[in-house]
Amino acid sequence: MNRIQTSRLTRVLVRGPGSLSGPTARWAVNILAVAGAALMIWSAVVHFQLWNDGYRDISVIGPLFLVQGIGAIVIAALVVLFRRLVLLAAGAITLIATAVGLLLSVYVGLFGYTENLAVYNAKTSLVVEFTGAAVLLAAAGILATARRRGPARAAGRRHSSPALANDRM
Repeated sequence: MNRIQTSRLTRVLVRGPGSLSGPTARWAVNILAVAGAALMIWSAVVHFQLWNDGYRDISVIGPLFLVQGIGAIVIAALVVLFRRLVLLAAGAITLIATAVGLLLSVYVGLFGYTENLAVYNAKTSLVVEFTGAAVLLAAAGILATARRRGPARAAGRRHSSPALANDRM
């Protein structure tokens, strides 16, 4: 990948809703980002509760529940604060990976542990995680494909950080 391609990719990944030309697209991305972040926090709370209720004593799985809870809250906070394409994608991937991990533990077993969907909050967790991933992917899709502000408008705006020049709302 050459320097121009790397620069272009970086600009796309750090794109935020402020770079979009229409207020409807900006509002949609903002609302979806906050909703997706809320679902990530819900998933984290479920994992913290289960970790506290005894999963912490399960080898490998217990620490993973704790890591998921902390990681989901950190990513959710970053999504709400910055609403960048790369963060929306990271949140969606985290939620999908968490749900797939549960499904693997139910149907195949994971790290020597087998789960059951009848366990407290298992089905709720799947719904929250897949819904959250879909919401964050929708926000990322809008951000990646919606029309952006023209260079003349963006160039006239003054910001302290060139990386954020087109991404304020």
